[in-house]
Amino acid sequence: MAELMAGADPTDTHQKALQINLDPRWYGTIAEIGAGQEVARWFFRVGGAAGTVAKSMSAYDMAVSDAVYGKAERYVSSSRLQGMLDKEFALNVERLDAERGDDNCFFAFADTVVARSFRGGNECHGWMGVKFQAQQHDEPSQIVMHVRMLDVEAWLQQEALGIIGVNLLYGAFFHHHEADKLIESLLDRLTTGRIEIDMIEFRGIEFRRVDNRLMALKLVQVGLSGVAMFGPNREVLQPSEVLRKHPVLVERDSFRPPTHVNLDMLETATARFSEDPAVAGKQVLALTEITMRNLLAGGADVDRRDFIARADLLAACGMTTLITDYFDYYRLAAYIAERTKERIGIVMGVPSLIDLFDEKNHAQLPGGILESFGRLFKNDLKLYVYPMKPSADDELKTVDDIKVRPELQPLYDYLWGRGSFVHLGNYNPEYLPIFSRDVLRRIAACDDSWETMVPAEVAELIKKRSFFGYARPEQD
Repeated sequence: MAELMAGADPTDTHQKALQINLDPRWYGTIAEIGAGQEVARWFFRVGGAAGTVAKSMSAYDMAVSDAVYGKAERYVSSSRLQGMLDKEFALNVERLDAERGDDNCFFAFADTVVARSFRGGNECHGWMGVKFQAQQHDEPSQIVMHVRMLDVEAWLQQEALGIIGVNLLYGAFFHHHEADKLIESLLDRLTTGRIEIDMIEFRGIEFRRVDNRLMALKLVQVGLSGVAMFGPNREVLQPSEVLRKHPVLVERDSFRPPTHVNLDMLETATARFSEDPAVAGKQVLALTEITMRNLLAGGADVDRRDFIARADLLAACGMTTLITDYFDYYRLAAYIAERTKERIGIVMGVPSLIDLFDEKNHAQLPGGILESFGRLFKNDLKLYVYPMKPSADDELKTVDDIKVRPELQPLYDYLWGRGSFVHLGNYNPEYLPIFSRDVLRRIAACDDSWETMVPAEVAELIKKRSFFGYARPEQD
């Protein structure tokens, strides 16, 4: 209470709920499907809810839920959540605007969640969001996110759900003008060991200047998620929904900028990957991946303009992109394997494969490189390896003739012999001498030859947006 009286920004859930209740602006509905009335409970528990909650409801039975919101293919889904938000917000405006519209900002909070069942073993996740007016009679704005509850006990999951729901409402009402701060505040009174948020999307008039890809990146930066995903049309995606039921092929690189080599690697690997009997006839999901370690290579924080440059260029190439906090390949593979039962492949060049056999990269595991490779290559995962030939005078180096440290060569030969490495022999020889660092050097030197090293759409966007220090030539 002292924080409320002093005007400080509270972090305690009780104080946040009470501050919302005591603020006369906010008035609306809290609708929850599954996992109980965990969010609504906070507002009734702290007192003063009559000034905030116009209606609280929960529809557990599917038939009842369908009668209220219409039929849905899946009840724990973004489409079901959106239906709840739209209907409840519209009802508030329809029923209350004439009487309260001059004094109140209407909102609709909703969640549709499945917590740990009595028998256990189910995925514990859900969708949560708020649609709200920031000013009286204003157009609505909206925040939607996908959460995973990581506690083992159902009651702890429900507790975490209630806390993050209050955090979301408080952030929407009091921090909608500071999206970064809003995301950080979602962790108040929680830890990353209890809640994961792997997708968040801001929409509406209050968030018209928010780039949702930066918000997805923020989730990974603060530890709320290990992965962020966005598509070629720049929309953020919920990874589990995209990955499920697809064979997945991932290429990791800096993509600074994407070059002909990057696209040829993924194209040739997709062709070979599709020859796998377990993949044949199925729609392959090809992904590009940038790690947080790569994004932080230039300093202690991510250069947002550099990040957006890479994201926009990959989008221009039609790529779906992952940002991950998984430097270790086995962690990337494990994340994907939890979300699809189909085959997984990783695309890399010869230098990356050689680096993979550096034991320093596996020192964090008790079993070192053996444990790391045991985790990586289970489930018949294969590495699709693009050859290297830096110049015309160099010999072509492929996965078939790589030499690693003598004590590790038997391990390499074993994995090669069991088919864990696949040589990409269907490469374009003209692309082999192309390296991103050389493209950047030529851009800095105003050497136009860089344009032949990248796809046309990449060159056009670099010049149009002056990415990577590109300077437009002066007019005579």
